[in-house]
Amino acid sequence: MNTRQAARNSSFWWANAGLWAGYLGVSIGMGIAYRGPWSGGTLIYVMVALGLFAGSALIRHWALGHAWLQRDLLGLTWRMALAVVGVAAAIQLLTAAVLLPALAWDWVALPGQRAYYRPVDTFNYWLSTAIVLSVWCALWTGRRALHRARDSEMAHLRAEARRATLEHQALRARLNPHFVFNALNNLRALINEDPARARDMVTHLSSTLRHALVHTDGDWVTVAEEWRVVQDYLAVEAIHYEDRLRVRTDIDPDALRARLPPMALQLLVENAIKHGIAVHAGGGELTIRVRREGGWLRVEVDNPAPHEAGSEGHGIGLAYLRAQLGIDAAASSLDRGTFLLERQGERMLARLEVQQ
Repeated sequence: MNTRQAARNSSFWWANAGLWAGYLGVSIGMGIAYRGPWSGGTLIYVMVALGLFAGSALIRHWALGHAWLQRDLLGLTWRMALAVVGVAAAIQLLTAAVLLPALAWDWVALPGQRAYYRPVDTFNYWLSTAIVLSVWCALWTGRRALHRARDSEMAHLRAEARRATLEHQALRARLNPHFVFNALNNLRALINEDPARARDMVTHLSSTLRHALVHTDGDWVTVAEEWRVVQDYLAVEAIHYEDRLRVRTDIDPDALRARLPPMALQLLVENAIKHGIAVHAGGGELTIRVRREGGWLRVEVDNPAPHEAGSEGHGIGLAYLRAQLGIDAAASSLDRGTFLLERQGERMLARLEVQQ
């Protein structure tokens, strides 16, 4: 149990004890006002209050232990109703089991030294206890629902803040000085040597930077749209790496209409170039495979593995990709998608699967 749960548990016990102690005080006061100070009445009020304290705690234990609050309204309601029926009956049985012997042995006093347990009286005792317990259940369930809603909202806000931070960092990484510096230097060299190629490079660079600036809109894009951006990016990097960057593609035409998070494919390609091609003196081959299999889109990018194990690249870009899919940093999959990055001999494979 963590500190927050322990604090909530302790708070519940103190609040519940205070609630039923107050209920006991009111009951005794009203009993004295209407019937006089009969010790038998006081015993009844004490037993019912203790029963309500224990019974309400037991219902809470059942509800939390068996995840009643995660069920729909109907499932929660009938479980609470059955619990109230059973607990209220148990409280009245326990009260009678203590009261009747106490009266028989003259330990307590009541008018006529008798307790009335005719069917209608027994039903009324049970009904009054069940009503009080039902009110408690409604208040407790409502309070738990408010706490869950607040916790859910806080978790959502934290996730959004983390995602916004990752998007900002990914944008900064995309516009990092090295990439822009290399592109501008290559462009300057091409202006005099090959003006036509220089104009093409300006077009590719412009498309790449424009995509970096608008990717935070959050809407998923088609593979065809993402592939056009990746082609622009590869065209810019091809000028920088020249023969060191060799790209092989295997893209299924049927997969072009599938959707994936914006920047997903480009982040995988960037990661492969940064941690694979760039760290090898002779560069290497970058392979891009995209397939649609049933209700899933599979994207694979593999590249030469880094010389040192552990330098495969788990930076901002891949963290952003996991956030887009809702994948926790400590996990590799979720219902919406899976992501895998592993060394396979001399190659490094990044595999992304997105549910369509």
